[in-house]
Amino acid sequence: QCAARIPEAGAVLDLLENCPERQKKGGFPVVVFEGLDATGKTTVTQAVKDTLNAVLLRSPPPCISQWRTIFDDQPAPIKRAFYAAGNYILASEIAKASTQAPVIVDRYWHSTAAYTIATEVNGKVQDLPPARDEVYQWPEDLLKPDLVLLLTVDPEERVRRLQCRGLEKTKEEAELESNSLFRQRVEESYRRMVNPACQEVDASHSKEEVLKTVLQLIKKHCAL
Repeated sequence: QCAARIPEAGAVLDLLENCPERQKKGGFPVVVFEGLDATGKTTVTQAVKDTLNAVLLRSPPPCISQWRTIFDDQPAPIKRAFYAAGNYILASEIAKASTQAPVIVDRYWHSTAAYTIATEVNGKVQDLPPARDEVYQWPEDLLKPDLVLLLTVDPEERVRRLQCRGLEKTKEEAELESNSLFRQRVEESYRRMVNPACQEVDASHSKEEVLKTVLQLIKKHCAL
């Protein structure tokens, strides 16, 4: 319905319709990295990619990320539909890449779900849907990764890193910084995700220590 008003929406839908249904993973492991901005995802995913000779993919995928700012300015349902569609388009890329090499993914479904839940629910963590609610379940028709790692740092350290980066904040990042309850809802939503659940990694240590921990978890949970 919004394609007439937002031409880019039609292009996203065309890409989505060209994706095969029920994507199947190849023989190589797929590892997803989740976390708030400035928790070290970019640094860690690049290091893991180099160490494992893996393919690095990001959400939203490049074929639609050029329109991200357009959809970020839309009402929440349209914005979330854009990111949800991006996950299914990304699944096609994951399916293809995982037949050739290990795949490292910088954000996937858990990000879309966690931010949606945290946005829709006002108040404290206690106001979130209960831990076993179906909103935390992985979609049955979406390609599932072998491992999801959630990078976390304490709020003060994360803000310090953001300030050092000096990048323009997204609307959500600005809210994370100004609204501690929103940040807590996002993080708790990540922790309640199941099938697969997030394995939490303390990313406040040195790059070398975090990489060592991450590689140990990948070795433990994935066939490499």
